Amino acid sequence: MLAAKTKDSDLDAEVVDMIKNRIIDNAAIALAAVNEHAVAVARDKALASKGTGKATIYGLSQKETFGPKEAAFVNAVAVRFRDQDDTYLAAEYSHPDDNISPILAVAQQLDVSGKDMIRGIGVAYEVHVALVGTGEGTGICLHKHKVDHMTHIAAAATAGIGAMLKLPVEQIYHAVNFAVHNSISSRQSRKGDIGAQKEFVPGFSAEISIDAVNSAMHGLKGPNPVYEGEDSIIRRFLDGKNDPNAAYKVALAEPGKDKLRNIMMTYPKEHAFEYQGQAIIDMALELAGKMPKKKNGAVDWSQIKGILLVTSHHTDHVIGTGANDPQKIDPDSPRGTLDHSIMFAIARSMQLGRWDESVYEIKKSEKEELRSAMAKIRTQQDAEWERRYHSTDPKEQSFGGTLMVTLADGRVVKDSKACANAHPFGKTPWKRPNYVRKLENLTKGLISDVERKRFLKAVEGLQNSPAAKLKELTPKLDLVSLAEVKTRGIYNACRVSYSCKREKEKCA
Repeated sequence: MLAAKTKDSDLDAEVVDMIKNRIIDNAAIALAAVNEHAVAVARDKALASKGTGKATIYGLSQKETFGPKEAAFVNAVAVRFRDQDDTYLAAEYSHPDDNISPILAVAQQLDVSGKDMIRGIGVAYEVHVALVGTGEGTGICLHKHKVDHMTHIAAAATAGIGAMLKLPVEQIYHAVNFAVHNSISSRQSRKGDIGAQKEFVPGFSAEISIDAVNSAMHGLKGPNPVYEGEDSIIRRFLDGKNDPNAAYKVALAEPGKDKLRNIMMTYPKEHAFEYQGQAIIDMALELAGKMPKKKNGAVDWSQIKGILLVTSHHTDHVIGTGANDPQKIDPDSPRGTLDHSIMFAIARSMQLGRWDESVYEIKKSEKEELRSAMAKIRTQQDAEWERRYHSTDPKEQSFGGTLMVTLADGRVVKDSKACANAHPFGKTPWKRPNYVRKLENLTKGLISDVERKRFLKAVEGLQNSPAAKLKELTPKLDLVSLAEVKTRGIYNACRVSYSCKREKEKCA
């Protein structure tokens, strides 16, 4: 009902402005990751659909168009790759801007106006945050049952697309049923030797949501009711496994009565790291200035006996020493593991005295010191930080902790921080200039000032943009070349160069 009944007037000026900020944020992190191998592989898959649709891809010319599902997949993978997209945490974890890529692709494919696209994104955020939880016992917790939060992404993106296209209630209902049913996956993608699945999750959910809406538009019915049925998601995967009467509460706005404000509860990421570490990285950087120093000004780790982070259960259990994951204290681990290791975040912040785009590029000369430093750090759960983590009061809710550094001489240097500096309740809440600066920093050397300004102008005037202008929301790389996949796969079988003439003949 929310998706079908929402009007443009249900989104106030502040919300529209924040939607624009998140479109800028998506472009920044997608372009920064555009030549990563996993993103190149995703793009290579999309190239097989070149010319079959009207959707565009980050990094490519706006004149090159693709099928909407294929474009949404690669764009969503690029956005998620760096783990620097926006976040909202409550009963579940989420990156609500995962919904933007499929909505943009469908908007381009079907010649949707900028105003309709904004409404679709606003609804997607509203639904996504509501599913994650907005306090007072609301929200559907997936991770407790080891179900990946891909399920909430697919549901929200589907609702957003339905709202954007002004589909009737019945079609949106069946589209959501299709999407949710087909987006159940395990959280093994976030354990052990983390592979590309973690980055591909929003790509898969984008494909599922687009296919789900397409099927419903043709009058097909999804498995229903997908949440409440006897063999439904709740009954077979969530609390209903053990309690047939299990129920969840999801609080949704009432269009015409309530403004859609859930996007304003979400948080931007200043640092390329899992959200639980944002405030802790800020705190570690501030504490680094109080540490014993070597002659070159770097932190003298030989003078640090140990570091204790007192924090919430999640921070300890998922990204701290409570995870009991040896890869989280190993600097040789892949980035997908290190950006979910608070030991790495603390040690690397203090080792470098900064956090920027090069922190994951560890020099050989730095590695053993970093390894030793990570081993000195442990995390500990605390009842008060855990209570604040689950607080329903947004001014009290916290994803931080207390950092205590014990020096070799026995002195203890400590500090506490509840919110990241960029958080709405942090020291320096982010506004438009912060998002623009992030775009400038992440795309330096990748796109020209001319292309960057063109993109920002397109975003600024989005609510008045005709359909043809939506292609301008995926900036192209005009200073460097796009990486190409050299290995042979299914989608590029006739595009990769082979040394074997016979193989070339097979493709001819």
